Amino acid sequence: MNDNPAFGAHLQPLMGITSFMRQPASRDLSNTDAVILGIPYDSAVSYRSGARFGPRKIRELSVLLWGHHPALKVSPLEHLRLIDYGDVEVVPTSILYTMEAIEATAAEIIASGAVLIALGGDHSITLPLLRAHARRYGPLALVHLDAHLDTWESEFAAVPYSHGTPFRHALQEGLIRKGAYVQIGIRGPVMGPADYAEARALGAYTVTAQAIMERGIPDVLAEILPRLAGPVYLSLDIDIADPAYAPGTGTPEVGGLTSHQLLQLVRGLKGLNLIGFDLVEVCPPYDCGEITAILAANLVFEYLSLLALKRSLRPRDIPEAGAGPSHEMGDPGCR
Repeated sequence: MNDNPAFGAHLQPLMGITSFMRQPASRDLSNTDAVILGIPYDSAVSYRSGARFGPRKIRELSVLLWGHHPALKVSPLEHLRLIDYGDVEVVPTSILYTMEAIEATAAEIIASGAVLIALGGDHSITLPLLRAHARRYGPLALVHLDAHLDTWESEFAAVPYSHGTPFRHALQEGLIRKGAYVQIGIRGPVMGPADYAEARALGAYTVTAQAIMERGIPDVLAEILPRLAGPVYLSLDIDIADPAYAPGTGTPEVGGLTSHQLLQLVRGLKGLNLIGFDLVEVCPPYDCGEITAILAANLVFEYLSLLALKRSLRPRDIPEAGAGPSHEMGDPGCR
């Protein structure tokens, strides 16, 4: 528990500074296990804008996270040193500059050995994040939770990058390990019947929302988990949830997962070698009762709980002054 009365998840929700879970706002990466990074960029969207305000709103609603996970029986902040690193300095009018800034900032955090948890922003931010992670870990296994394929060649003919193209580029650049890319929750109308086939040809293994409804989360997890050996990156677009549970998103699609199913799905990744996470497309201007941001904050808490379970169940000792950093969570060989 943090002794500084300005910070700490032990505070009542109406109190404290709204860093993520009211953890210290810091750029000191020593002795740090996990880092929250905001990426307030949404100029690559194809419909509603506003996701640039997502990181701030998710932080604000994270005050509702009390700190203990009853289902997983873990209190993540007792096992992880978490800081809020603030935001990447994005340029709304330049996706290329912004992608360079994201990759450079992410690389700095990852080099410290900490696990990076990025809050978007639109889904274009995932490509530079994957570039930074692959540079450290090599080609990654990828779990992509989304309503949309995001493997299109282009949404706007004049430019190669948008929030609908990051995984095509990641696959073509060799950032994702062959046979280890799983898309889950895909649904809704597409441009034509070739869209799904094209994603498969690129290397995606697609589990549709309809398949989840018919088969259930446990059966889907049993199918996908054997594909996910080695370092695993998780990219979560909040529009995987049905608009009834996440109305505040840029491109909503009916027929999505409930909040319970989504928590169950993320929780089911327990035991994987999770090395990075982004949560994108939370669009506060369209949020109703802030329920989308509340769901997003809880999904980050699920991920932190999974990281904590990789630790000893014994709370870690506070290091002595001058002690070197422990980077067990982020080591490439960590299992």
